[in-house]
Formats: sequence, structure tokens, C-alpha cells
Amino acid sequence: MLDILYLDDHLVAINKPSGLLVHRSDIDRHETRFVLQLLRNQLGQRVYPVHRLDKPTSGVLVFALSSEIASQIADQWRERVIDKRYLAIVRGYMPEYVHIDYAMSPPIDKYAKQPVIKPPQEAITDFRLLATIELDVEIDKYPQSRYSLVEAMPKTGRKHQIRRHLKHLSHPIICDARYGKGRHSRYFRDHLNAGRLLLHAWQLHMTHPVTQQPLVFTAPLDNVWWSLVQRFQWQAQLPELLAATLPEDNKERTSV
Repeated sequence: MLDILYLDDHLVAINKPSGLLVHRSDIDRHETRFVLQLLRNQLGQRVYPVHRLDKPTSGVLVFALSSEIASQIADQWRERVIDKRYLAIVRGYMPEYVHIDYAMSPPIDKYAKQPVIKPPQEAITDFRLLATIELDVEIDKYPQSRYSLVEAMPKTGRKHQIRRHLKHLSHPIICDARYGKGRHSRYFRDHLNAGRLLLHAWQLHMTHPVTQQPLVFTAPLDNVWWSLVQRFQWQAQLPELLAATLPEDNKERTSV
């Protein structure tokens, strides 16, 4: 069962798990389970996607329950009035704040018979440093390894935007198979039991297309994320709304 964060007669928001495609794609031709299909079966009605998350990314994902509502929500995306916030664990110490306006060409479709390189598109992301940690582990050429917990706030919606912007900043996301650093990803997978892409869409702000009321969806972290947050003692550095979703047993340990 998918974790439903919000449901009414017009739209539904879920907490998408890492490793699940939104819909059928050539990316993974062998996959047989998709969010679109699972949610349709769970609700017993058709759903209409209004945005996407990459397969390895977890977090808030919104669907409309009619084509008319889907069109209205799509207008909000085009007008850039929907606010999205992500958490990521990256290699190295990030600056306190980074505003990056770095245009990107869409990733080349490796399944296309005649791949086309398209011109760069505007891509803007703000990053805010939340916490850092230094581990006494030699992974590259230094005796210690440094990592940062960052909040990403994309202002545009290009494919792999956050992942590519962080690679451009030389702070790739841990366990990013496409844009990351293999040695660090393997360490997190083999020693910290964290083999998934450490990118989570934790919050989404939008206006209800019918009532015009503001909506805020917050997606709790999965067990892999909570384990790392606890191990690195980052509970107090989490955004307040997300920290409120901390499991009760972890809250007790945090207050000790």
C-alpha cells in the first residue's frame, strides 16, 4: 500500500518510496510495478500525474483525480508558484547558502535510435546547508571523509536538476549512480546500510485548484534516512515540520 498524505475529491498526494517508477518507461523495461498503477488500484479510480520524481527519489508526489484538475495544477507548475523542498546528503562541506543559475541540456535518451542533443534550458536551484559531519574513514585521498545535509529548493523543473546541479558544484549526492562518486556510495551502502539515492522530496506547497486554499504536504523520511539522521545526530537540524514526523521511539532517544 502506498502512503497517502492527502486525499479529497480532486487530488491525492502520496509519499513515493525510493525505487519505484511513476509510470512505465524504457528506463527499466523489466519493471512491472509503477506508482500510477498501484495508486489507481488502491483508490479504485483513475489518477492523473501532474509532476514526476526520479525512480530512486522518494517523497511528495501529487496526482489529480480528473483531467480538468490535472490541467489546473499543471498551470501552477508552469507559473512556478508551487514550492518544492528536498533533502539531500552530499559529499563534502557545502557552503551555508548557494544560488545556482546554470542552464542544462536535457539528458540524452540512451534508448533513442537517433539521440538528439537539445539546447540548454534555464535551471535554477537554491541550496541551504543544514548540517555537516566528518567521519574517520579514508575513502578518497584524505584520512577523514566529510558530508553535508542540505535542503534544495528548485525554482525550475528540469530532469535530474538537483542531482546535476550538485554534481556541477562538486558536491554530488551520495548513492547517485549516474552523477555521484562510486567510492562514497559504496561506503554508505556497505557500512551504513544506505544503498538508495539520498534525495527526498520532503515538502510541497501549492494552492488547491478548487477551494483556492493553501496546501502543504510533508513526506516523512524512510528507515534508511532516519537511521542516518540518528547516526549523525542531525535530528535538531531537520526542518521543523519534518522533524515533527520523527518516529516516537526516535523522539525519545533524541530527548535523552
